[in-house]
Amino acid sequence: MLAALLFTCSCAFANKPSTKAKPASAPAVAAPEAPVIVNRTKLFSVRGVLSLTAAARAQMIEKRIEALSKDVTLQSQQLSVSNTEASTDIVAGDLIVMSVTDQDAAGTGKTRQELAAAYSQQISGLLVASRHAYSLKSLMLGALYALLATAILILILRLLGIIFRKIYSKLNAWRGTLIPSLRIQKFEMLPADRIADFAVEIARLFRLALVLVLFYSYLSLVLGFFPWTRGYAHMLLGYVVAPLKVVGSAIASYLPNLFFIAVIVLISFYIIKFVKTIFNEIEKETIAIPSFYSDWAQPTYKIVRTLILALMVVVAFPYMPGASSPAFRGVSIFLGVLVSLGSTSAVANIVAGVILTYMRAFKIGDRVKIADTVGDVVEKTLLVTRVLTIKNVEVTIANAMVLSSHIINYSASAQQEGLILHTTVTIGYDAPWRTVHQLLINAALACEGILQEPRPYVLQTALDDFYVHYQINAFTNQPNRMAQIYSDLHELIQDKFNEAGVEIMSSHYANVRDGNKTTIPENYLSRDYITPSFRVEMEKSPGNGRD
Repeated sequence: MLAALLFTCSCAFANKPSTKAKPASAPAVAAPEAPVIVNRTKLFSVRGVLSLTAAARAQMIEKRIEALSKDVTLQSQQLSVSNTEASTDIVAGDLIVMSVTDQDAAGTGKTRQELAAAYSQQISGLLVASRHAYSLKSLMLGALYALLATAILILILRLLGIIFRKIYSKLNAWRGTLIPSLRIQKFEMLPADRIADFAVEIARLFRLALVLVLFYSYLSLVLGFFPWTRGYAHMLLGYVVAPLKVVGSAIASYLPNLFFIAVIVLISFYIIKFVKTIFNEIEKETIAIPSFYSDWAQPTYKIVRTLILALMVVVAFPYMPGASSPAFRGVSIFLGVLVSLGSTSAVANIVAGVILTYMRAFKIGDRVKIADTVGDVVEKTLLVTRVLTIKNVEVTIANAMVLSSHIINYSASAQQEGLILHTTVTIGYDAPWRTVHQLLINAALACEGILQEPRPYVLQTALDDFYVHYQINAFTNQPNRMAQIYSDLHELIQDKFNEAGVEIMSSHYANVRDGNKTTIPENYLSRDYITPSFRVEMEKSPGNGRD
């Protein structure tokens, strides 16, 4: 109702003429009148006399008539009409109810006496109706009618409960039979269960509307049975009738435009449904378009849907109520400025999200490194990208920041070519390099998650002062387990080298071999291993013969 009132107000504002009417000579305007209303019933209208305004005069007459209606000793037949030189008075005993003047009779086509007699009859009829309404018989009948209306309401509610329970059971029983699924060939657009659930919800809403209408009608009816609450019954009825009149007149005046807008919305709705179906099939790869990837389907559908909705608004805007009014235009500009000022970063993120989608830099489930964040992509939206790290920490990154950062995708080629994991150890020059190569390769082949083919290989990346840098490179197709595979590989490298008796000098380890125990753990040493002692050699000094 509120929307309809706003709709009508905007229509009235839009249709308000912009030019002022030119002053012109008009015939003499009749004196203002004020209605005399008693018990929410209009009897007649009166004009002002002398220094008494029409409203004040009407209020005085209303008070006198209300006082007469409460006087149980006064009979309606006791009202009389008395003529004087200046007026004709309506008299009840010693009380002058009102005086009718020649000014009141002017323009009515009646004489002063005839008008006073008509007013007297109307006042008498009101007094009779008031006495009848407050009589014991009338009150007893009102109570009886209220009880009868209550019984009928309870009966109707019970019948509605029985009827709608049967309707619900019927609709549920018709699933898949009388209520089939909506299909286009083999593609199921709407399942039968959803159609049945929708029908049940519609039935429930219809039942709720009926119950509300029944309660409202019952309340208005019962209040109308008693004179003290009869006015509230008229008020309740007015609360519904008045908005309905406003809504009805507004709809009637704008019905052609509403039909046009409805047609535009309906066409746009079905176009969007058709486009969504096409892109869903592209995503499922049942429809193939050259150079168009399946993961582009949903983002492209959202862009196309936005364009269709924008076009719909542009076409329907001139037919909206009040679209040409200055107020509507001012509010539209104000909202546009607010959106423009407040959505700068949001628009940047949306544009970045679209660019990232068509760049195909990563997809859901990929192990990536964005700036300093390493983890699996769990969600991609037009605004943000969410990454779950190996510590189960979810990091939300704005798409504008993602686009401006370097992106490392560990999963892009892992399934086809394999991801190469590498780590470096430093071994002294005393260890044969072929032995080191074989030990590293054996450790990699024994590691879970490392592929046997292609085989791991070793690169010597540097010859340092005290040791050689050996880099083991191994292939894996499980980039999401990188951390665990690296840990297992490092453990196996230590085991293999310790078993072969080769010391790992990583990264900066140096010792004096004489007198120092080897770095190999004791469980890998033989039982007869003895820590070597320091060697001291004595040399003779040349020339003096001394040692």
